[in-house]
Amino acid sequence: MKILIGDDHLLFREGLRRLLEQLSADATFTDASTFDEVLELVQNGGDTFDLILIDLQMPGWPGFSGLEQVCNEASDTPVVVVSASENQADVRSSLDAGAAGFIPKSSSVKIMLSALNLVFSGGIYLPPSAIHADVAAKATPIKLDTEHGDRGSNHHQLTQRQWEVLNCLREGKSNKQIAYELGLSEGTVKIHVTAIFKSLGVKNRTQAVIVASELQR
Repeated sequence: MKILIGDDHLLFREGLRRLLEQLSADATFTDASTFDEVLELVQNGGDTFDLILIDLQMPGWPGFSGLEQVCNEASDTPVVVVSASENQADVRSSLDAGAAGFIPKSSSVKIMLSALNLVFSGGIYLPPSAIHADVAAKATPIKLDTEHGDRGSNHHQLTQRQWEVLNCLREGKSNKQIAYELGLSEGTVKIHVTAIFKSLGVKNRTQAVIVASELQR
């Protein structure tokens, strides 16, 4: 396993290496202390990395457009933000830019390992505080009726098939993967995804995953 760690604090990079060795004893690491170094390494061989960890506000940090560029350059590699920030706007912007997860530096070793295992399995990791805050801000009217499948006072409903599609979204699967697993065409999957967004009152996959995570607690 080849891992790129982008962080301007040497001690933290060393701590991450020790942590990640628990996931893979034969892991090899590449360090970067500035955003420009991260971008150069990704552009010169992003697909060779199995995981990219990146901090926000590194020297040379251009904003979330830079994170989006890293995610696009390494499109087949999960990019996870590991940041001292716990600002919900930073979590949201990171995921919207394409990150596969956001892990606060204040997280315990157990949580970090669990989060990375989730990402490696194709899922998206969100800190619990982000899930609760986003649901409180955007999905307060949505309630779960497990017997009838109602969603809130407007009685929005998801069909059984839409729940299956939504669960696939939670696992980070593409429309093509969902179509293959559920025996549907990609066009049908897109129709279900659009219906799910409308029913849950969200605009994208990330928001749908957040709401679904709360509803299925």
